[in-house]
Amino acid sequence: MMIHCSLAHSGAWRGVATRLLPKVESRAFDLPGHGKSGAWHPDVSYQEQSVEMASGLIRNWGGGPVDILGHSFGATAALRLAVEQPGLVRSLSLYEPVFFTAGFRAFPELKAQHDRDMAPFADAMAAGDNEGAARAFMRLWGDGREWDRLPQSQREGFAARIPLIDAIRETNYGDPAGMLSRGRLSALTCPVLLMEGADSPIYAARINDALQTQMPAAERVVIAGAAHMGPVTHAGAVGDAVRSFMMQDA
Repeated sequence: MMIHCSLAHSGAWRGVATRLLPKVESRAFDLPGHGKSGAWHPDVSYQEQSVEMASGLIRNWGGGPVDILGHSFGATAALRLAVEQPGLVRSLSLYEPVFFTAGFRAFPELKAQHDRDMAPFADAMAAGDNEGAARAFMRLWGDGREWDRLPQSQREGFAARIPLIDAIRETNYGDPAGMLSRGRLSALTCPVLLMEGADSPIYAARINDALQTQMPAAERVVIAGAAHMGPVTHAGAVGDAVRSFMMQDA
């Protein structure tokens, strides 16, 4: 089961899924407000709704347990699914989970740098400039392409969905599920693979550093030449890392 990052859709996993064939059958879904899924319902936290969707699909798929792949926000949803419904999860392969709370607690100086880097995004959102916010966000977290070189339809889609970045703030920058404060990550027993791109923003490595202290048995892989969108831009290398991890006990 594959859970994509914010502003993307299930098709972002196509390259990784292809790399896992023929050994692995893969399924993915569109997060709320993405792709062909309906809108997010603000009466339920965005992460909770995402986890509910994932768990429902796993049950319809046969009930699990299954191997979960998550990217960015999708990786935080995968972690929450594992701590709340461990019977559905056989393993976790996580590419740059943006659980900033863990990184900021382990490396307090990181927050000031993050706030500086994200200031253009925050200023544009405060001004109601969705396109400016999307441009600033993708400059830091995109696939390296210049905003003006993206197809117009893609720019419009990013701008339309950019308010969802604020919808994940309470979980990416908080700990409502008690994953840290209640030691729920430390209690996980499933195998975990933590991945990051060698050229990603520093937060990716620091968050994985922090998560590895919570899950000391977790394996770690750095994808050479990749940044935050590694599952798309370096699908072969990411897929090979996941396949090696999943097959080691087969």
